[in-house]
Amino acid sequence: MFVNAIETVAAFTRAIHSIHRNYGSEAVNPGSATLFFVNADGWALTCGHVANLFRAGEQLHAKYKQFKAELAVTHEGKADGEWRKELEGKYEYSENVPVELHSMFVNCVQGRLNLEVRIDSDHDIALIKFSDFDRLRCDRFPVFPKDTSGLKQGKTLCRLGFPFPEFTNFAYDQENDSIVWTETGRSRFPIEGMLTRHLADKSGAVPGFEMSTPGLRGQSGGPVFDTQGKVWGMQSRTRHLDLNFDVDELVNRDGVQKRVQDSAFLHVGLCVHVNALKSFMRKNGVHFDED
Repeated sequence: MFVNAIETVAAFTRAIHSIHRNYGSEAVNPGSATLFFVNADGWALTCGHVANLFRAGEQLHAKYKQFKAELAVTHEGKADGEWRKELEGKYEYSENVPVELHSMFVNCVQGRLNLEVRIDSDHDIALIKFSDFDRLRCDRFPVFPKDTSGLKQGKTLCRLGFPFPEFTNFAYDQENDSIVWTETGRSRFPIEGMLTRHLADKSGAVPGFEMSTPGLRGQSGGPVFDTQGKVWGMQSRTRHLDLNFDVDELVNRDGVQKRVQDSAFLHVGLCVHVNALKSFMRKNGVHFDED
């Protein structure tokens, strides 16, 4: 059903890879998210909570750089361990506290990476402007519906993104006590679902809708589209609805009794409505195509 549409949408959908590390650890933890370009000027859409990670990464880097600079300063009358412990208290560093977070935009631009980010936190939308690049690695762009009255309960849509961060293009640089990128890779993943409910805000407007299947981790910021490849929204987050089907049963497994305890939830995807996307783009003077 979505074979051709996925090929169409994949042409303007890109992965965001991220890696982070906690204090005192050499383990590198991968993550992923999604964006999609909307025009040849270098404008792209993703989620507000995804874009906030870019800023968080810059803040973490600056803080950890300052910590290491102070750690290297001569500290008369104090042992190295005592000085480190004092600074750990000052910077609130302990196990499981992140010190590094880096993001990579896969197959987006060739040349210099210069970003401008504009965020609508109320609707979880972010516009990213790539500029000063040599070449935009995208030459096909989405079409949004001009008439959105067809976005009703029962409409079947598909999402495309980059969950399951199986990329391995990263490493821990022990000499510099830092995590670094090595080479690139990507793996897109579609998932379809039915529109179940519209989501209203406090003013009574409808900035989003719910789908019968979950948006997967890594698909945040990815387009939601129909069988023609027309974009009707953007994956934002997942909600877990309690079904009140608690199970505590003894079952037989290969002749052996086993106790099964389970609480069932329905995982549904929450998406940003196309009208909210178009409104934010118009507010920021961003050109986009409508059918």
